[in-house]
Formats: sequence, C-alpha cells, structure tokens
Amino acid sequence: MKYTKAQDVLPEEIVKIIQKYVDGEYLYVPRKKENHKAWGEKSGIKNSLKVRNNEIYKKYIDGVTINELTQEYYLSEKSIRRIIRQGKLLCS
Repeated sequence: MKYTKAQDVLPEEIVKIIQKYVDGEYLYVPRKKENHKAWGEKSGIKNSLKVRNNEIYKKYIDGVTINELTQEYYLSEKSIRRIIRQGKLLCS
C-alpha cells in the first residue's frame, strides 16, 4: 500500500480538522464501494490459483493419485481433497 501525504491532497482546513482526531498517526481511508476490488484481483493471484486448481483437478481425473498431487504441488492432503471437491461441483 502506498502512502500519500494528507497535505498534498487535502485542503489545509480539512488537514487541521483531521489533526484534532488523529494527530501524527496513520489513518486508513477505505475505498468507495464501487471501486472495491475482490481479494487477488489486483495481484492476479486469484486467477493463478484458479488455473492451478483446474490443473490439479484435471490430473486427478486423469488418474494421478492424491498423494502424488500433494507432493507435486506442496499442498496438504486436505487441501487437495478440497480442490477436487470444488472441481466436481463446478463440473456438475
């Protein structure tokens, strides 16, 4: 997250009002609801995990065992089973 100096973007009067409440502390200003991005959208990790999970499910369907998948992807058996279960639901 990038910090922006309040005095660079806000009028002086507003900075003085904010200082009454949070003098010298960090203040988080949340995004407007219409500008909110879901987890992983900005970094692309959400899409990367989707591709990986589809690959895991396809390999499972093709006969790769859960144990082999855990070793190949460095995931727990529980995680692999969850990914397979989700894959089955999506294909139903």
